[in-house]
Amino acid sequence: MLNLNQELRLQQKLSPQQIQYIQLLQLPTLVLEQRIQQELEKNPLLEDAGEGSESDMDDHSSDGDHDDEFSLEDLLPDIDDVYGYKAQVDNHQQDREIPITSAESMVDHLRSQKGFLRFNRRDTLIAEQIIGSIDEDGYLRREIASIVDDIAFNYREELTEEDVLNVLYHIQRLDPPGIAARSVQECLLIQLDLLPEETSGLEAAKEVLTRQFTAFSKRQYNRIKDRLDMDDSMLKSAIDLIQSCNPKPGEGAFNVQEDYVTPDFLVRKSDDSFMVQLNSGNFPTLTVSKSYREMIQQLSSKNKPTSNQGSDAKTRQFLRSKLESAQWFIDAVQQRRHTMLMVMREIVFFQEEFFTHGEGHLKPLILKDIAARIEMDISTVSRVVSGKYVQCDYGVYELKHFFSEGVATDAGVDVSNKHVKSIIAGMIEQEDKTNPLTDHAITATLREQGYHVARRTVSKYRMQLGLPVSRLRREIVLEDDSI
Repeated sequence: MLNLNQELRLQQKLSPQQIQYIQLLQLPTLVLEQRIQQELEKNPLLEDAGEGSESDMDDHSSDGDHDDEFSLEDLLPDIDDVYGYKAQVDNHQQDREIPITSAESMVDHLRSQKGFLRFNRRDTLIAEQIIGSIDEDGYLRREIASIVDDIAFNYREELTEEDVLNVLYHIQRLDPPGIAARSVQECLLIQLDLLPEETSGLEAAKEVLTRQFTAFSKRQYNRIKDRLDMDDSMLKSAIDLIQSCNPKPGEGAFNVQEDYVTPDFLVRKSDDSFMVQLNSGNFPTLTVSKSYREMIQQLSSKNKPTSNQGSDAKTRQFLRSKLESAQWFIDAVQQRRHTMLMVMREIVFFQEEFFTHGEGHLKPLILKDIAARIEMDISTVSRVVSGKYVQCDYGVYELKHFFSEGVATDAGVDVSNKHVKSIIAGMIEQEDKTNPLTDHAITATLREQGYHVARRTVSKYRMQLGLPVSRLRREIVLEDDSI
């Protein structure tokens, strides 16, 4: 039995104009510049006034009473004749990758070297499977048996695991050495094998990795000395040699993107105030084509039926869609500029001490603080901050750098957790490497300095700084025969 129910719902949907504005808002300067060029190429009604355009609309504005200004309704009063056509907005624009510079990937780099190995057809198939299975760090995580099965299934080539291991041996000794290793231990040993035999500490380093790798990974140097009967000098020579090797030979090489930071904002101090500018780069001055506007006016003024009336309607439909797109795009670019400047000015307002004195003067700040000041949604502020950079007197900083949680002090003033992190980093940098500071010791020192930080918070900050625990920071120092 079918039931008919009536239900009332309240839903909020974004208009195409809002979607376009949101998409442009999250783009950094370089990508926005490319996006504008793309829009200029596909929309004939959109022009760059800097290229000698005939348009007299130097500034797209909704106020004023100039004769040149127009609205869509004025030019196309017969809206019904154009079938309610709406300009199309690409809702998937935000999902596309930012254009990147081309570069040789690690896969191509290995394949170019493979030709020098003079493999036969079978070994070439194995090499391709190995190279294609290497992860971003440069390791071969697949089981050898799986490679054998894949080649047998796809190419009907009967292999043994020994056949794959023989090819793998040669691949691992290409550039960069240690590529396609199956473990860190194997990766380091391969790199040591390729060093000249007369290299100082080579044999001791191989012995450490072969027999005491677990103790080495935990920096248990006293245990290594006892079990391998080494003195401090021999062990330090071995450890230094191992640490000169690359444990991640593929790191960064598989990603062909090259990141060039272009600041989106410029902040300069002038007397007692700050000048905040939006870096417009090579942005063109967007206008609507005067010649096309005149064409629309001519088509709209035709009242008498003619033999080509159907053709005129299609032309009006096309021009109206492009006119809407041009107007929406110009409005979105201007709205983006207005919003970004508002957000950046508030950041400078909250972090005035930083822009005046530099590092060490950050104040606690969260997105909600900015959103409340400019009366906008937090998601809007987040889009402005994400992936954007500012250039000031003290360098180029990502906008996210200015947002952090607060840490209470004895003085009753909250300081940025970034300031506390810098103190922790300085303490670890100056610590006794033979007896590194534990998290408890760091916490105690911070409390002596007036910072109320828990031990687990210190551990979190240390990990965020990429610093290991104390036992993994221990080093061998050849001084008075001590470790």
